[in-house]
Amino acid sequence: MTLIEHMRRMARNNLWSNDRLYRAVLALQPGEFEAKRTSFFPSIRETLNHIIAVDRLYLDFLTDGGLGAAAYDTFVPFDDAASLAAAQADFDRKLIAFCDRLSEADLDRRVITDRREDGMIPERIGDILSHVFLHDIHHRGQVHAMLAGTSVAPPQLDEFLLDYDVKLRKDEVERLGL
Repeated sequence: MTLIEHMRRMARNNLWSNDRLYRAVLALQPGEFEAKRTSFFPSIRETLNHIIAVDRLYLDFLTDGGLGAAAYDTFVPFDDAASLAAAQADFDRKLIAFCDRLSEADLDRRVITDRREDGMIPERIGDILSHVFLHDIHHRGQVHAMLAGTSVAPPQLDEFLLDYDVKLRKDEVERLGL
């Protein structure tokens, strides 16, 4: 497997993992989504909003969208899980499309990242993508842990499109177009 193929699989895994996580979040009882919890961010709602805000920031960098740090600063958090889930799924599909358009050589190409007072820093596309995937996995894990204190059991998130996983979760894979 080449590095670009790996990145494409990671983008698809992001969609799959987010879908599984959001199906659990959408089953929460009233008040559980926004309830204060012990974690880096103080609620499931705030953690999931952080994930998509950072996702949008980095996609702006990757696509030379022109917003820079304003992509994060102007993000309006979602109050409800359904709207947030739809926005995350839309983002995940955009990230898949972005990765599908890349060539192996593009992974070494540098794009400018707006680091505010630290300046405009060129970064490799492959490094940014790796960071995005790691960031999302990290914070999904926090939401997963927070779900353990709710009425909904945390979902399985560490399946990674292995042949076994695809067979086991065939309905999910087909529904998501993976």
